Amino acid sequence: MSDWPEGYGKRILEEVDSTLDEAARIAPELAGPEWILAKRQTKGRGRRGRDWKDPKGNFAAALVLRPSEAPNVVALRSFVAALAVADACEALTGQSARISLKWPNDVLLNGGKLSGILLESAGQGAGVTHLAVGIGVNLIETPMKEWLEPGAVWPVSLLSETGVQVTPEGFLTELAAAYARYELQFTTYGFEPIRKAWLARAAKLGEVITARTASSETEGTFETVDEEGNLVLNSAKGRITIPAADIFF
Repeated sequence: MSDWPEGYGKRILEEVDSTLDEAARIAPELAGPEWILAKRQTKGRGRRGRDWKDPKGNFAAALVLRPSEAPNVVALRSFVAALAVADACEALTGQSARISLKWPNDVLLNGGKLSGILLESAGQGAGVTHLAVGIGVNLIETPMKEWLEPGAVWPVSLLSETGVQVTPEGFLTELAAAYARYELQFTTYGFEPIRKAWLARAAKLGEVITARTASSETEGTFETVDEEGNLVLNSAKGRITIPAADIFF
């Protein structure tokens, strides 16, 4: 088990509405980065306002940061978080080949959705006063399948796919250590090494996928993720750059 990273705070809550909501409440008083782990969330949420279900024993946490970069750079920490989740899973299970990353912010295990990441920020003008990186991981159980939208990746758990049982507290320690390593790399060298590491684990790279937004759907070959974190597809209409979408394959 890794040691807790220096300079990062930690608070563990028995119950909270949402770790992201708690992050917003405590952010003004924090002097440095702080992890919040909730043993139970009553109003967890995912991307685009969707509910996030986390049965008992699963992982629900948020990291609160006070970043100094421009908002478009701050947002790239979703890739930092995905790499950290992947590293934590690998360290705890020893099964790195079975883990992949789905753009923009999911971690897959054996092709099923193991983890979701959601960033929320607050600020004034062009600045960001705080960033909350919300991370949910199915350690023990998977959400009920009827909550899935058509075509979505099937959820899996760490226990069901690897036989390894990990506590939320144990996972947090490994995750925090991995995140601290990638955060240092990101703030020191920028996004490029993070981008390359993420692409090395990217799901469906070089294959045909579908990017769907509220108003459009684009099918094309997943070529890369560019220097701003956008998805790049080669489609029937040529090379297309997509800043935000849900991905299906």
